[in-house]
Amino acid sequence: MLTPSESITTLTRTDELAGFCARAMAHPFIALDTEFMRETTYWPKLCLIQAAFPGEEVLIDPLVGGLDLAPLLDLLARPDITKVFHAARQDLEIFVRLMGALPVNVFDTQIGAMAAGYGDSISYENLVGAILDESVDKSSRFTDWARRPLSLAQQAYALADVVHLRALFPKLLDKLRSTGREDWAQEELKSLLNPELYDTSPDRAWKRLRIRRYKTEYLAVLKAVAAWREREAQNRDQPRGRILKDDAIYEIVDRKPRVPEDFSELRATPRGFGASRMGTSLIEAIGEALANPELAAPEIVRPEPPPAFIGPVTELLKVLLKLAAERKGVAPRLIATGEDLDKLAADDEADIPALQGWRREAFGEQALRLKRGEIALTLVGCQIRILQVARVKGGAETLPAESASRANDAETGGRSPAEALTETVQAAGDLPPEA
Repeated sequence: MLTPSESITTLTRTDELAGFCARAMAHPFIALDTEFMRETTYWPKLCLIQAAFPGEEVLIDPLVGGLDLAPLLDLLARPDITKVFHAARQDLEIFVRLMGALPVNVFDTQIGAMAAGYGDSISYENLVGAILDESVDKSSRFTDWARRPLSLAQQAYALADVVHLRALFPKLLDKLRSTGREDWAQEELKSLLNPELYDTSPDRAWKRLRIRRYKTEYLAVLKAVAAWREREAQNRDQPRGRILKDDAIYEIVDRKPRVPEDFSELRATPRGFGASRMGTSLIEAIGEALANPELAAPEIVRPEPPPAFIGPVTELLKVLLKLAAERKGVAPRLIATGEDLDKLAADDEADIPALQGWRREAFGEQALRLKRGEIALTLVGCQIRILQVARVKGGAETLPAESASRANDAETGGRSPAEALTETVQAAGDLPPEA
């Protein structure tokens, strides 16, 4: 079992934190984690920061009065030091609010693990087990991190997270580099590090909701109600759902209440909501949107309905994607999403990652060949295989290459159909899983 290199150190003074950060600058990476609470708030309440570089690990207590986090935030902005997290989304959200920008040079071990073949969204404890052959104590996972003093069990639990992270990161990075997949991880990290992901501007809140109609008035009211809820949640520091649930927003947008009494006809808003201060301000927001819907509505291009034929094509591509993912030893969504497959089914030149770079080599090119009828999918026993499609003389029809080879003893050399099929399958690219 991994243990901290020394007794647990908790930094509570700015000069202590500055010294730790100065020592961290001598190392290529620092492992980081946070403990926070947000069950009853809009903004996450940062309760503890864990940090470790080779040879030193500490807890940083942000709830101590007078502690200035500036030395740590300056460190997070340095491009020459890699900041290592696991499942970093919520940690980054906290630091974006503190810094006003994303930390620089971030690596997420969950994303790196997906590229290395450890599966889709692997948990921290499972990754520690897979790489370090260690177990993780999660007994303090659900605890009150805002209460002081923290127990020794809480401190040990929190610090162990970055001690393990510090140990597994170099091993994971070595595996990515030895298999030529470091670029795969970096490409996936771009989505996590998109600043728009952390933009909490009320005017962008509508993007979190499903668009059910594309009429101008509908879009104008949808944007207005979403922005109103976001402002209320932020100002009150309450979760969005405590202000209005999504279902209530959809009903309000459909009904467009203009007077307090209109809310009494809605099922998703509480009794008396229309006469409350929030109801009054929401009516004003709706009225402003309806006064000039063309100006208030977001600019959205209505997507073209998918061609009727793509359903079966998409299903075939899903099977091919699963084969490609198994061959590469990665999660299918690292190669292509369901939306990507729909686009590819409809358009051979779709602007999707699956038709670019390593993804095109791993899957995209085969997908295009499948659509052109140059390869086919078949069952051999309980396994799905890829077959070349061989044209019969005259070009009037096509046959699986295996069928053609059975018809010609010279080609099979007297081998069984299964043996001939194996060569055909490998020629088509259905190779054993890569190391």
